[in-house]
Amino acid sequence: MSGRRFYRHSLRQASLANAHLQGADLREANFREANLSGANLSGASLWQANLQGANLTEVNLTRARLTGLI
Repeated sequence: MSGRRFYRHSLRQASLANAHLQGADLREANFREANLSGANLSGASLWQANLQGANLTEVNLTRARLTGLI
């Protein structure tokens, strides 16, 4: 799923453990209470994404754009 566009998608409570989302467009996506443990989000755009209550254990956020996270 790397390089994919999930702009404004609702991924609330989704199970994305160990997902490969490097370079993905995740702007304004809703990850509220999602399981992102072990996911690779390197280089992803998370501008104004909602990560409230999300499991971010061992998530790779290298060079990810994190401006305006909720």
